[in-house]
Amino acid sequence: MGDEHMAQDLISVIVPAYNVENFLGRMLDSLLAQTYQNLEIIIVDDGSTDSTALVIDRYGAMDKRIKAIKKENGGVSSARIRGMQKSTGAWIAFADGDDLVEPWMYEKLLNNAKQHGADISHCGYQMILPSGRVRLYYGTEKLVLQDNYTGVKDLLEGRFIEPGLWNKLYARSVIEKFLSSVDFDTSIRNMEDLLMNYYLFREARQSVFEDVCPYHYIVRSNSAANTSVNEHQLQDPLKVKKILFQETINDSEHHALVANQLVRQLVFLSTLDISNSTEITKPIRTSARTELRNMLPEILKSSSYTKKFKIMGLWTVIWPGSYSIVHHMYERFTGIDKIYEK
Repeated sequence: MGDEHMAQDLISVIVPAYNVENFLGRMLDSLLAQTYQNLEIIIVDDGSTDSTALVIDRYGAMDKRIKAIKKENGGVSSARIRGMQKSTGAWIAFADGDDLVEPWMYEKLLNNAKQHGADISHCGYQMILPSGRVRLYYGTEKLVLQDNYTGVKDLLEGRFIEPGLWNKLYARSVIEKFLSSVDFDTSIRNMEDLLMNYYLFREARQSVFEDVCPYHYIVRSNSAANTSVNEHQLQDPLKVKKILFQETINDSEHHALVANQLVRQLVFLSTLDISNSTEITKPIRTSARTELRNMLPEILKSSSYTKKFKIMGLWTVIWPGSYSIVHHMYERFTGIDKIYEK
C-alpha cells in the first residue's frame, strides 16, 4: 500500500480520559492490537487528578501513533471536540478510556464505509455489566444501508442505532461540517452522544450499519453512567430533547419522533419519587409538571403526538401520582426494572 493511500485512510481514534488510571491501559492495548494499523490515537486527558497522565506517557513512549493532549476538566464533549480539532485522519472514531475493542473493529468499519460509499460506518456492541454478565446489542450480523433521511430517522427512533459515538467511524468531511456549523453545548453531560450524533448524521450522505458487536461497553459500578441520580442525569435529557425539538421543526416525521420523546421525558420528571429525594429533585418535578401542563393543549390537538402520548400527558397532568404507581406496576410485571440488575 502506497504512502499516499495510507495517509488517505488514516483513522484518528479519539479517547477522552478522566481518572481512568486502572482501565486506560486495557483500552490502549486493544487499540494497538488492531488489525488495521494505520491509526492516530489521540488521548485527551480531561484534567485527571489520578495517575492517568502517567499511563498516557508510558504508552506514548511505546508507540509513536499515540498523541497526548492535556486540558482542564470540561467534560467528555469538550474533550472529544478538542481531539477532533487536533486530528489529522481521513476518518475519525471515538473510544472511551475504560472500555475496549475487538482487534478487527476498525478494519471492519472502514471496509464497510469504503465498500458502500458511506460517510458513517457503525456497528453493534456488547455491554459488560459489573456482575460480568454480557448483553449483546444485537449480533444479528444484518447489514443496513441508510440514506441521509433514514439515518437521522433511525437515530432519533432509537430502534437499532446506539446513540453512542464509540461504535462508529465518521468521514472527516462530516466532522469538519460539525465543527464549523455547530456551537455545541459542552455543559451537557448526559445524552450528549445522541445530540452530537444528530448533527453528524445530518451531514452524512449515507451510512452503513453492520450488526456485529466488536465494541465492549464496560459498565463500572462507580462510572458516570452508573452512579446515583444527579442534576445532569435529570435535566440534560430534557435539554437535549428540547434542542432536537427545535432542530427538527421543519421535518414533520423527525419532529414527531422527538415531540413524543419530549412528552415521555416530561412525564418521567413529573412523576419522580421524591420520598427519598435530594434537594434538587422536588423543584425539577415541579418545573416539569408546570411545563407539561402548559404544553398539554398543543399535545392534544397536534398530529405530531400519538394517541399513546396524548393519554400519557393528560393522565400525568390530571393524576400524576396514579400514573407513577401504574407505571411502576407495569415495570415490575414485565420485568423491565430488572434488566440491568446484577
